[in-house]
Amino acid sequence: MRNRLYQRTHNEPDTLSSPEHVYPEAFWHSLFLFNISRMIITCGLMILAWSFHFVNLGSHDHTLFSYAAWLHLLVSSLLMVLIRLRKPDLKWQLMQQVCTDVIFICIMIYASGGLESGLGILLMISLAGAGLISKGRMALFFAAIATIGVLLEEIYAFLYMGSHAAQFTHAALLSMGYFAVAWVAQRLAKHAVANEKLAHERGIDLANMAQINQLIIKDLQEGILVVDNNGKIRQCNTYAEKLIGLKSQPEYFKPPILSEYAPALASRLSSWRSNTDISFDLLRLSKNNTLVRTRFIPIENNSHASIVIYLEDTSRIQSQIQQLKLAALGRLTANIAHEIRNPLSSISHAAELLEEDAQFSGTGSNHRLLRIINDNTQRLNKIVQDVLQLNRRDTVQVESIDAIDFIDCFIDDFCLIEKIDKTVFQLDFTNIGTTGLINFDPNHLRQILWNLCCNAWRHCRRQKGSIIIKITRCTSTNRMLLDIRDDGAGVPAIQLKQLFEPFFTTAANGTGLGLYIARELCEANHAALEYICNTGCGHFRVFCKDANHHA
Repeated sequence: MRNRLYQRTHNEPDTLSSPEHVYPEAFWHSLFLFNISRMIITCGLMILAWSFHFVNLGSHDHTLFSYAAWLHLLVSSLLMVLIRLRKPDLKWQLMQQVCTDVIFICIMIYASGGLESGLGILLMISLAGAGLISKGRMALFFAAIATIGVLLEEIYAFLYMGSHAAQFTHAALLSMGYFAVAWVAQRLAKHAVANEKLAHERGIDLANMAQINQLIIKDLQEGILVVDNNGKIRQCNTYAEKLIGLKSQPEYFKPPILSEYAPALASRLSSWRSNTDISFDLLRLSKNNTLVRTRFIPIENNSHASIVIYLEDTSRIQSQIQQLKLAALGRLTANIAHEIRNPLSSISHAAELLEEDAQFSGTGSNHRLLRIINDNTQRLNKIVQDVLQLNRRDTVQVESIDAIDFIDCFIDDFCLIEKIDKTVFQLDFTNIGTTGLINFDPNHLRQILWNLCCNAWRHCRRQKGSIIIKITRCTSTNRMLLDIRDDGAGVPAIQLKQLFEPFFTTAANGTGLGLYIARELCEANHAALEYICNTGCGHFRVFCKDANHHA
């Protein structure tokens, strides 16, 4: 795309007086068609003279008429070659064609017995065509040449054709017709030039508007797609290409199909066509793991016609929200240690002292009350630790980690600490090749896996192979997919919207921060954590950067 706008100018060059290389192609095409029409007319005269034996065509000298017709065709064929070569320039070629017509048609008029043959009318066709091609500038000059040719033919016929009666009145009327045709052609050409100039200016305005629109759409941080009623992508901007993974602009005759590049978006569009009042949540595109907000705008107020789809990338908004969240979190965690943790430590210490007092803790009711105090102080302390952990998400130390070795070591530690049989876990590393390097902070990845595995252990059947950890390399997105699945019932649909909200939990002793912290730490490492629906089990997926690709 050119980065400058077209300029309007009223000082356009004189086309017929300009050098050859500036003539528009339309002028040469018109001259080509004009020459074709002249040849067709001559061929028609020859057919009429020979096949139908018209008496007036070549009635005075049939041989001369035939020679004139053949020579006219030969010269016209030569002019056709010159038109292809673009030499000489258009003005001289047009003059040659008109002069050729005047000379050979006047000879055919003489060979046919004079103006009474009616062939003089053929020059009007040449004059009209030449006047329009020359934009009216040479129309009267061509009419003068035709008039001189007809008058000379009549004078010659009067002097050398003994039985010929002079028809100067007919010649004068025919000459007046030539000038009338030339004048009309000149007026029509002027109107055509004015309309062409206006259309040229309007075309420049439209080109400028189109270029401005393209510049605006190109720089928009929002994807724009135009999809027809067959689900084919007709137009899109650069940002939309990046979001859905298109390699280039859609071709007109072979447009890409939306469902092949963004099946989730195509499904959402189909649902919207059925019900335009439906509202959608944010959509995560699988090509580049971008979270977008979708809007569908129908063309011509018809939801079944072409649709304009707006894809608003929420990453920048989320980044701003995260910055505000971190600022608020920093202020919160600065006060937690003093305002909550210190009083909590005092309560816990007091409970321990009461437990050591044999007189107080001797009764069963007091022992139960002390246990309640200890359990709740431990729960509150766990919440404080989780909240303090959130403040560490901005201190990321990304390393290249071998996911296979890391997960093997993690499973050993997890099973040892949580007292779980290692056979509960089933590992699948078959789809990553020889190495599974990912870019991640090891401490963050450990905490994410711990939270997800604790969640899976809580909801699985606790049998052999109940928890599956699988790593897959996704070549289309250059990411590593880390899946943690359990054989439990999965998350109910009614709870999906609240799944990653802080302090939302269904466990009696849970804090509701595990999944929330896991997602926050993923985002801090330029990764993503999603819950995969409709799998019939609990299924979480972590989208990690492939270190092999980014190396």
